[in-house]
Amino acid sequence: MELLLGSQSPRRKEILSFFSLPFTTAKPPFDEEEHPFLGDPSAYVNLLSKGKAESLRVNFPDSLILTADTTVYCEGKIYNKPTSQEEGFDFLRALSGKWQSVFTGLTLGHKETWFHLVEETRVLFNPLSDAQIRAYQEAIHWPDKAAGYMIQGSGSLIVNRIEGCYYNVMGMPIQALSRLLLEFGIDLWNYLKSSS
Repeated sequence: MELLLGSQSPRRKEILSFFSLPFTTAKPPFDEEEHPFLGDPSAYVNLLSKGKAESLRVNFPDSLILTADTTVYCEGKIYNKPTSQEEGFDFLRALSGKWQSVFTGLTLGHKETWFHLVEETRVLFNPLSDAQIRAYQEAIHWPDKAAGYMIQGSGSLIVNRIEGCYYNVMGMPIQALSRLLLEFGIDLWNYLKSSS
């Protein structure tokens, strides 16, 4: 049974590659814009993750399909991938100095058996000046990231504190993924990679 990662995210591919578990990738033919946010961030990412998985079932009927969706939630509003640099600027300004929650919905399934999990991580931003936000946008690749920011590398400079799974903020919570894979008899402990 082949593991199919239904995502084009370089971060999700990178995190899954921490382990020697073989997998392939495919882009889900799923339009996220058709599903508006209705107030519950957990239900929202769960719905989108499920939708991505469902859209892959027809073309990959024999694969073990893994999909994910991540959003940032703060004060009743969600922050997905910014559609422009100005929108990304507005996102970071709105989140400056505030606690926010990063939600990732995971779906894993094969044929008629499906499991779903949602992971939440809380992140506190440092207060950011407009000049710092501009410098941040110049330094990192922001367009494909929820709320237009990253927690890894120099992107971490905006983060004051984190409560929960670090890898969830990158888009693939490892502990939640491990629990889902165990439902299909796949133990990530058997796929550890040696590091030098």
